[in-house]
Amino acid sequence: MNQTVKFNQKGSLFSKTLKQKTNNYFSSTFTKKTGNRKIFIKASVLLLTFILLYSILVFVQPHWIISVILCVIFGVNLAAIGFNIMHDAGHNSFSENKRLNTILSYSLNLLGGNIYFWKLKHNIAHHTFTNIDGEDHDIEIKFMRIHHDQQLKKHHKYQHIYFILLYSISYLAWIFYQDYEKYFRQRMSVNADIFHFPLQEKIIFWSSKIFHFILFLVIPIAVLGWAKALIGLLIAAVVCGLCLAIVFQLAHVVDGTAFKSQEKVDEEWMIHQLQTTANFSTKSKVLTWLLGGLNFQVEHHLFPKISHVHYPALNKIVRETCIEHNVTYIEYQTIWQAFMSHIKVIKFMAKPTYN
Repeated sequence: MNQTVKFNQKGSLFSKTLKQKTNNYFSSTFTKKTGNRKIFIKASVLLLTFILLYSILVFVQPHWIISVILCVIFGVNLAAIGFNIMHDAGHNSFSENKRLNTILSYSLNLLGGNIYFWKLKHNIAHHTFTNIDGEDHDIEIKFMRIHHDQQLKKHHKYQHIYFILLYSISYLAWIFYQDYEKYFRQRMSVNADIFHFPLQEKIIFWSSKIFHFILFLVIPIAVLGWAKALIGLLIAAVVCGLCLAIVFQLAHVVDGTAFKSQEKVDEEWMIHQLQTTANFSTKSKVLTWLLGGLNFQVEHHLFPKISHVHYPALNKIVRETCIEHNVTYIEYQTIWQAFMSHIKVIKFMAKPTYN
């Protein structure tokens, strides 16, 4: 953890009040902070759907139109496994059983990623130093400028046009290039500190990468042939990449969220999270189910170790506390409003006057 960034710990009345109210909610309702029966049912549905879709696409081989539709659904399913199973498990909030959390967190490796890298990049850097330049590696997006401390380049003028292409290939770039880049340079980004990579994790890295390669490339190519296999993978990967990238961007890169430099962090940590994070479409039960509650991004950032099944209840508590302490709470009513706000921000960040 970087020692140059320090959050204000004095007079943190807001944080104390919010934590106390949240703890009172769980104690008064006799509810555990981890996942409940609903999350286990959802995880089972998503994993069974993965097996079913994969089996149909590879071994049944329906008409190409049906196959394309199923590939799109498969891409959504991959993202949903990440949002609902891996994400909660990676934060140790899926279950009280830490061993089960560890096992389920490796579902990211099944999807081609690496949970060890993800925890360093997401749990530590992103959740601690949200939207802080040089610390939050999730806001370092190649070919894009999304906050004022990043250098403005000529091609950024068109980023509101080509951003959708970058988001589309983000999943493929992540699993087939960026993970290997991190592995060999042993840094989360070019300027980040070198991280320790245990031998056990190196073995898991290569074995899971090989397994993913066999599952998603070798077997489909052997059964379907090169063309069908690669087209199917491309469709699913593009859909998955769009889902992952858009959900993250709508949480942190929209009108109202703040970006800060390492020298300009004056608030307590919880206030900082409220300044840099936004919610969207919290009334949609379908989106909440699919996204693992990540449309309640504010609650997730305030309480990352609490399972997403509790976010709707926490939402009321957080809003009430923000009103009491005159703290701004950022939320967009619909995903479309948040998406249009995101485009507005990346257009604004491409202007020379903001350099």
